[in-house]
Amino acid sequence: MKQIMLSVIAVMCLAGFSSLSFAEEMGKMKDEMKGEMKGPKDEMKGEMGKMKDETKSEKDKMKGEMKMKGEDMKHEMKGKSDEMKGKMGEMGK
Repeated sequence: MKQIMLSVIAVMCLAGFSSLSFAEEMGKMKDEMKGEMKGPKDEMKGEMGKMKDETKSEKDKMKGEMKMKGEDMKHEMKGKSDEMKGKMGEMGK
């Protein structure tokens, strides 16, 4: 009876230790996989940042062009307004 109990306990201990070592091995594999995936992830972040900067510069450029058109229209309208005021002043005399 003692021998059977000892052998059962020994088997349980071996199963416990083997599962612990298996878990440790799985943890190492997980860390390796994370390391392998980090490189491409960093590359993608760099590309996305580059694309974001390009888009922002294009947006700023378009904004500047629109502002210039708006300024030109303002000056043109002001000129026409001044011209009309001059004509109105002549008509009043």
